[in-house]
Amino acid sequence: MTQTHPEVTPAEAQEIEASGHYVAAELCGKALEVVPSGAWKQSTMRMLRSGDIDAFMERVLSPDSYDLYLDLDPSNDEVGAFVADAGEASGEPVGKSSGPTASSRRTRKR
Repeated sequence: MTQTHPEVTPAEAQEIEASGHYVAAELCGKALEVVPSGAWKQSTMRMLRSGDIDAFMERVLSPDSYDLYLDLDPSNDEVGAFVADAGEASGEPVGKSSGPTASSRRTRKR
């Protein structure tokens, strides 16, 4: 059963981040306490992108939730759904950054 979250405004998301509280996100049918996605450090995001899921989860979950995560031993699909749920709960979708855009102006090599 997927947990639905009330709409979180950007201001509320900032308050959650500033107060250091956890938000709830679902993994394998269990609610885990996770740091709001907007507060995740870039080094933590690199762990996620490189597939170091255990290290990523250790950084973003409360200690009790991390222990539960280890017990659940989720699949990659379940982890992906959890990350999306955590973003929704934080009011900030988690996605890949498009990075800087290329200049529309061509430069000439000399």
